[in-house]
This record gives sequence, structure tokens and C-alpha cells, in this order.
Amino acid sequence: MANNDSDKREIDAATGTPTTGHDWDGIKELDTPMPRWWLWTFYGCIAFAAVYVVLYPAIPMVSRATDGLLGWSSRGDLTTEMAGAVTAKAGFRDQIAAASMDEIIADPELFRFAAGAGRSSFSVNCVQCHGSGAAGSVGYPNLQDDDWVWGGAPDEIYQTIAHGIRSEDPDARVSDMPGFGRDGILERPAILDVSAYVMTLSGAKVAFGDPTNGQTVFAENCAACHGESGEGMKELGAPALNDPIWLRVTDQNGVVAQVVNPRHGVMPAWEPRLGPVAVKELAAYVYSLGGGAAPVKAASN
Repeated sequence: MANNDSDKREIDAATGTPTTGHDWDGIKELDTPMPRWWLWTFYGCIAFAAVYVVLYPAIPMVSRATDGLLGWSSRGDLTTEMAGAVTAKAGFRDQIAAASMDEIIADPELFRFAAGAGRSSFSVNCVQCHGSGAAGSVGYPNLQDDDWVWGGAPDEIYQTIAHGIRSEDPDARVSDMPGFGRDGILERPAILDVSAYVMTLSGAKVAFGDPTNGQTVFAENCAACHGESGEGMKELGAPALNDPIWLRVTDQNGVVAQVVNPRHGVMPAWEPRLGPVAVKELAAYVYSLGGGAAPVKAASN
């Protein structure tokens, strides 16, 4: 008759612990009981799980009993938090609606909220043209430098965003540079000469044309809008030409092309789409980017 494992149980002499009766090549397994603290922790986890199943949502079944007696859910908790956030934001948005741009800029807390909200709006509506960092590109204004076509004060930025540039809005900003070559206003030699003079205004290298003769052409045809020294006129939307920050061209050939047949960009009017509060927030964000006016440097264009 084969011996049962229980027949081999014995007390280990070194530890005083019973063995399990298992023997592998002389190696015997001790029947050491689990620590009491571990057992009580295990039983406690079972009890906790039983209570949790009753109070909180648990294993899905064909019954709403698994919603839990407390009626709590992560979705409901999120809804409550979102409602609280909307309520908190409503106070700031009411203040923005009632305040002027200068008042918003002057209030650090309100300005911080408006600029943060404006940044979100910018990411959705403006990055397609101005870039994710608002640095723009050829034909799309950089909003981080100090060059402005229509002015960089808070109210001026608001006006530009709200009503757009050459949009269908009746209050849109509009400037129209003549096609000096296209419309036969200037002959080709005069255009080359004036392009040479424009290059000298910013200290750029002249590739062709006579700057001296170009200065005369400029005074007679361009200075009325761009200023005698090429400093530009924000009231007319005429860009400055006396620095190298140019919107549509990068070299003298580009200057010639712009004089011959100028390109005119269009920016939509955002107030009808976003509302006046969101436009103020956008204006606050653009103002915060780094160009222009005190007390906080504004953005460009």
C-alpha cells in the first residue's frame, strides 16, 4: 500500500515547523502558515470590495442596481466640474464684455484670463495663416515683431480682428496700392529706379536701377502713403519701407513685382463668427505676443 503524504509529515528540527510531507531528493517543504497581518488584509480587501460594489458602480449587469447606492459616476463628476468651470469663466467673460480693451489690459488678472482664452481661439482660427507660433510667413503678417500696418494699440488690434482687412464687413480696413506698371502709371525704367531707392531705405543691397532718380519717383508717387522717409502710415494701412521687415517681398525683384502689380491680402471679419468677447480675447492675446505698445508689448500687424 502506497504511503500518503500525510504519513510523511514531521516537525522540522531546525525551525520547529511542520513539513508538508513533500520530499524532493531529500529537500523537504515547510508548511509555514501565512502571517496573520496578511490574512486580515486579504479579508479586509474582500470586505471592502463587497461594500464598494454596493455603494459605487461595479460589474455591469442587466440592472441599474450596479449604479451604486451613492449614485456617483465619473461622467457625472466631470459634468459637475465642467459646470463649475463654466460658471467661473462666466464672471470673467462678463467683465470682458463690459470693459474696453484698455481696461482689460490694465487689469492683470482679467488680461491674463483674456489672453489665455484668446490663445485657444488663435489655435483654432488663426494658425492656418499666421502659424502656430504667430510668426507668419511671406504674405501672412508676423504677429511677434514691432512692424504694424494698421497699428498695434489694443483698440487697433481689436478693430482689425473684428472687422477684417478688405473683407465684406462695412467697417473693414481697406487700403489699395495702385498697379503702377499694370495701370501704365510708371514706365519700366522708373519702376526699376524706385525699387532701387526702396532698397536703400532699409540699407539693403541694390541690384539694379538708379536710386537717385528713384528718390524723385518715390517722392512724386509713393511718399503720400508711405511717408517721405518710407516710415509708413498706419492710418492708411501703408507699410513701413525703411526697415527690412516686409510682408510680401524678400528682394528687389519682389519690390518690382509689387510696384508693377501689387498683391492685396484679405483677412475675414471675426466678430460676426466669434462674437465681441472672443474677439477681445484674441486681441488681448495678440497684444501679449511681443510687439508695439506699452504697458505690455503687443504683437505685429
